[in-house]
Amino acid sequence: MSFDRDRSSLFVPPSTQDHVKGMLNAAVVLVMYGDYQCSQSADVYRLIKVIERQLGVSLGENYLCFIFRHFPQIEIHSHAQRAAEAAEAAAVQGQFWQMHEMLFTDQQKLGNGYLVEYANNLGLDISQFLQDISKRVYINAVNEDIQSGLHSGVTAAPALFINGIRYSVGVARRRHRWNIEHLMAAIITPNL
Repeated sequence: MSFDRDRSSLFVPPSTQDHVKGMLNAAVVLVMYGDYQCSQSADVYRLIKVIERQLGVSLGENYLCFIFRHFPQIEIHSHAQRAAEAAEAAAVQGQFWQMHEMLFTDQQKLGNGYLVEYANNLGLDISQFLQDISKRVYINAVNEDIQSGLHSGVTAAPALFINGIRYSVGVARRRHRWNIEHLMAAIITPNL
């Protein structure tokens, strides 16, 4: 575990404009830049969910705040941008985290038809959802996340920042890139 000191600070601080689970004034604020079509982003998100549950039990629900920001890598993932826009369209209808969960769960099914199916399963206003997706209403919101990531030195998803400092895995651990013990230690360490 190490913190990358080269462009290691979060350029855009966490705010109520983000997709937030927890309290912004939590002891630890974890920001993830992710891509819904990236299997490694899904793996890291699953690790974070386990860590959230464990820390909620041992240190209290207000210890960790989790923020998700979009970083679709459109050059390698053709459906990632549209999936991010679908998550934003769901957010406006109060269902961001539910759609977020579906997108990561069914990563191989991110075509437009599936996005509509997910929206329908969530009980969203399908007419509004379709209008938002077809008019690309949320492309700017997604692009703002991408730009904030680029300004923070993010070049690929997933990327994590713990209390504003970039978390990166050590070179020696590249094969086991994301490890729950190392990530948990990094999340707990800032406050010891």
